[in-house]
Amino acid sequence: MERRGVQYHRGRVGEALREEIETLVEGELADPRIGLVSVTSVHVAPDGRSAEVWVNVEGDDTDADQSLEGLEAAREYIRHELVERLRIRRAPELYFRLDRAEQA
Repeated sequence: MERRGVQYHRGRVGEALREEIETLVEGELADPRIGLVSVTSVHVAPDGRSAEVWVNVEGDDTDADQSLEGLEAAREYIRHELVERLRIRRAPELYFRLDRAEQA
């Protein structure tokens, strides 16, 4: 059973990551493959070494695939920026997942 403080800390880290990744995706990534993408949530693993970034993409499946390709290509840049902006020692490994819950 995980201690409540650790779980709360991981939730706060996930929210901070979500806000920064959203800012990067909306304004600073110039990849033409990335369309209208919004970051819906970030789930940080219990060890803090990886995180699933759930994104919602406007458009059809082709747009979604292209946007995910662009995000994968920008993964290391995003991780570098997270270290700089959040002043963390090491950013978690990011895995981008498509969130289709709102479109159902």
